[in-house]
Amino acid sequence: MSNFVVSARKYRPIRFDSVVGQQHVSNTLKNAIRSEHLAQAFLFCGPRGVGKTTCARILAKLLNCENPTSDTEPCDECPSCTAFRENASLNIHELDAASNNSVEHIRSLIEQVRFAPQRGRYKIYIIDEVHMLSQAAFNAFLKTLEEPPSYAIFILATTEKHKIIPTILSRCQIFDFNRIQVADMRAHLAKICQEEGIEAEEEALNMIAQKADGALRDALSIFDRMVSFSGSHIRYEDVIENLNILDYDYYFQIIDAILGEDMQQLLLIFDQIQRKGFDGDIFLDGLSLHLRNLLMAQDPTTLSLLDLSEKLRQRYQQQAQLAPKDILVSALSLSAACDVNYKMARNKRLHVEMALIKMAHIRRAIQPQTLAPQQVVQYVQTIESGPKEVVKEGAAPTKKQEEPKETTSPKVVATKEDPKGAAPKLEKKPKKSLKERLKKKKETAIDALKAEIQAEEERKKQIVHKSWEEKAVLALWEVYAQKMESPSMKALLRSAKLTVLPKEEQALGLVVSSQRVKDAIGDEQALLNQLREEFGLPKLQYKFTIEEPKEEDIPKPKQRPTTEREKYVHFLKQNGLLKDFQKRFELFPPKKR
Repeated sequence: MSNFVVSARKYRPIRFDSVVGQQHVSNTLKNAIRSEHLAQAFLFCGPRGVGKTTCARILAKLLNCENPTSDTEPCDECPSCTAFRENASLNIHELDAASNNSVEHIRSLIEQVRFAPQRGRYKIYIIDEVHMLSQAAFNAFLKTLEEPPSYAIFILATTEKHKIIPTILSRCQIFDFNRIQVADMRAHLAKICQEEGIEAEEEALNMIAQKADGALRDALSIFDRMVSFSGSHIRYEDVIENLNILDYDYYFQIIDAILGEDMQQLLLIFDQIQRKGFDGDIFLDGLSLHLRNLLMAQDPTTLSLLDLSEKLRQRYQQQAQLAPKDILVSALSLSAACDVNYKMARNKRLHVEMALIKMAHIRRAIQPQTLAPQQVVQYVQTIESGPKEVVKEGAAPTKKQEEPKETTSPKVVATKEDPKGAAPKLEKKPKKSLKERLKKKKETAIDALKAEIQAEEERKKQIVHKSWEEKAVLALWEVYAQKMESPSMKALLRSAKLTVLPKEEQALGLVVSSQRVKDAIGDEQALLNQLREEFGLPKLQYKFTIEEPKEEDIPKPKQRPTTEREKYVHFLKQNGLLKDFQKRFELFPPKKR
């Protein structure tokens, strides 16, 4: 068996210019070395697998390099660089704080710092996962970190900066490492494929980079796994199968079904996804991300936010042009709400299917049942005019194609092979495109909406409004009160005193006894709407007056009978001789009850 080395170690950078995605850190450290403004304590912070320890090792090797290059890189040929490459350097010490986190380990480190390097300029200590040190170890390390010897340099690395005490942070020069972008990782993987003689599809490398979530070390581990699975040719299909990733083709089909209001197709696609073993929360995460990408693809200014290959980006742009923004936003809101409540749902599949059913009817939901009449007319006029066609630059506008007329009965085609008069074959109709189906459904919805508006206007014209008189208002008020099922609400309505104000004011005066009665009557919106419709006053409002009850109308509490004990105490207060009278004749006062 050959000595296989994983790609994360084999292609680990040995120079600053080969570090991926951390140019701001590399340039700063090289400039500090060139200008001799070098700190004695560094803290490298950032997510896992982004190059913190790698940069620390390159910096340590460069500081002790005897012949650095003109562009401030280690020569990798001098005795110091050679000893470091062979893990035999006596001036560079690496310590894992996760397993050496006690006070004794730090004290041992401080004892080593006292001795100057035998060869080279600096003695460098790289402490990885420094946030794992105990509180006592941090305190023991403070003095040495603040005033180290001139030959000692400390490079600390951590993934959890917030766990390090402020006194340590204030003594270090802090460098924040970024997550590595998908494009940078894709280019790095393509370079490795070229060196290893491996053919890989761009979509496959892009999916590996997305799965790594900003960590190049994870991307290289996934790459080794895919090479073991696929051999010398890595395909996109193999990546999504091996990494258990849901193909984005499903999401494009989902959006097509939403735009076509095809509820059955939505449920069938989700059934296929469930059969492949993907849970609903994974599907919802992917759907929300797909909707977000479509919103980003609708505007050229936000197109750069898509970390996708050029081919996939064009596909997003094509679908984004067919999808209205309000439908995408509503679908994204439904998907996010379903994802939030997914864990609490008992029937999780039905929970997701309900969200998909709502998405299939988004176009009807956002149609203007709740809009004002003026907004309804504007909406209908906007839809009748139709969306403006986008004409590419340098191309002449094309005429609108006529839709094929539908025949009422299918054509019967006679065949020579069936002379005995067998059952005639039906000619298959050409399947209509998505745009034609959407247009037909849109026109049907517009016609229904127009008919509904016209019927409502005709009904309002036929209504004969009553005269605005106190007798008519009181009669309608009493009829409404009798229909109330709640006895308490019926009593509240009858307790109000009505005052019919002039018709020009479009107000009805109500005198009530308390704020509670005012709120209860004000919540009866159906009564107010009936008054507006019956008397032809569309802007009618209540004008409440709260009348506090008079003092004589307030029922006084009944007095309870006076007890014998209370009578005795009362007479005792008026005449003190009663006490002597009680003792002389040996009388006992009434006891308390």
